Amino acid sequence: MTTPAPPTTADSPHPAAQLKRRWPTVLAVAVVALNVLASGSQDVADAVGGFAQTLPLLPLIYLVVNQIGKPQATWPVLGAGTVLVFALPFQDALAPSTVLVALALAVLAWGAVRGTPHGRATFGVQAAGALVFCGLALAGLAVDPDLGRCLLAAGWFFHGVWDFVHLRLHKVVSRTFAEWCGVIDVLVAVQLLFLV
Repeated sequence: MTTPAPPTTADSPHPAAQLKRRWPTVLAVAVVALNVLASGSQDVADAVGGFAQTLPLLPLIYLVVNQIGKPQATWPVLGAGTVLVFALPFQDALAPSTVLVALALAVLAWGAVRGTPHGRATFGVQAAGALVFCGLALAGLAVDPDLGRCLLAAGWFFHGVWDFVHLRLHKVVSRTFAEWCGVIDVLVAVQLLFLV
């Protein structure tokens, strides 16, 4: 004779429903776990270079989605940015970070000239974030790899905080992206500090 499972209430939703609702977190943990497994015992300089080349993509996504003015564009913008990040290393003319920073500056100029759907204050916050995170990425590439690792860990961690603030405020990007990106960013910071 089996005992029926206790009924779920509004206060205690079924675990499957919780998991379904938290799919961005589950996906983020899976992505970082696969990255850790794939990177194995990576050289510090290689890890710093790889994460530094990718970090400018994060504020660029916010800038582009802010200029579009539609949070539902977040995931397609991420897809386009990811293709760009993976395609750029196949050419030797420009580093991916250089292209991403240049794109961020172009979007900043676009917003300064054209205006922005969310207003000047939100644009100013996004601009400041882009300058800080792109600056940390470029600084991480310019210094000794051990110091670069610390700068990049700070950049990734604080971008995670940035994501969680945007998740809480429900501003600029989609909530699912903010949750997903925040978890990835914090886990990448941990990876940089303790696993590389």
